[in-house]
Amino acid sequence: MVGLVLYALAGFVAQLVDGSLGMAFGVTATTGLLVAGTAPAVASASVHLAEIGTAVASGASHWRLGNVDWKVVGWLAVPGAIGGFAGATVLSSLSTEASEPWMAGLLITLGIYVVLRFTVWSRPVSRRTLTPAGRRWLVPLGVVAGFVDATGGGGWGPISTSTLLSSGKMTPRRTIGSVDTSEFIVAVAASAGFLTALGGDVLSTTVIVGLLVGGVLAAPLAAYLVRILPTRMIGVGAGGMIVLSNAQVILDTIDSATAVSVASYVVISVAWIALLTWATRRTLAERRAASATGSVSEAIPETDPVG
Repeated sequence: MVGLVLYALAGFVAQLVDGSLGMAFGVTATTGLLVAGTAPAVASASVHLAEIGTAVASGASHWRLGNVDWKVVGWLAVPGAIGGFAGATVLSSLSTEASEPWMAGLLITLGIYVVLRFTVWSRPVSRRTLTPAGRRWLVPLGVVAGFVDATGGGGWGPISTSTLLSSGKMTPRRTIGSVDTSEFIVAVAASAGFLTALGGDVLSTTVIVGLLVGGVLAAPLAAYLVRILPTRMIGVGAGGMIVLSNAQVILDTIDSATAVSVASYVVISVAWIALLTWATRRTLAERRAASATGSVSEAIPETDPVG
């Protein structure tokens, strides 16, 4: 029972991060499972099975709040499913010794990507939508994001959401809602790939149910919080945590000395604290400026009324 509650808490936190940022449920949850000693392929499989339920809950919540562009979902989800199935098959064929540093390195990269996305890469977005011709690039984006998502235990949101936001053609709330909704199809395909390659015997029902229950409970709250929370601070906080949590696997792989490990953790922690401080000051400055002008102009998030 204690284990179920802990996994539910992990799912709850992961979904709050994902629903608020449009990314990082898999990255956050998989990081927790790896720290607990779960094999990489089993961790990714468990997360994707749980994501089937959380994606439904999250997508429904975003749909009710008007955060979903269904045309974007269609163009993104099918290629993502193909990439997810392929990625699951590849990861399942790797040994634990080979897959652990691969997944940890990929998670660290994604964690750094999340931090950068909500610091130096923040930019205002327009209120345009993707044109029919502009949607074609969603196909290769979906394939790549789906493949990375399955092999890394996460990555669908960091890659898809960040790319869509950087295009400047979708507002943050519609980007997040559309990516979260399309994740259902990707999770189903990746889960099918893992079950085909691994079978169901190696998976833990407690882990999957715990992540699912926690994620479903958090989904409605996350869909609301995306409209009011300082997303930059959440992104920096979650990204830094992911990097710090996975650093030990890489340090163990290269057989680093204790002094090197301690120094690495100190450097990562100091950089993380510095970025969190910057994000806090930047958010407060933007809110003061918005109050003075009577408008909201943050690059992230966009908090206009639904409609």
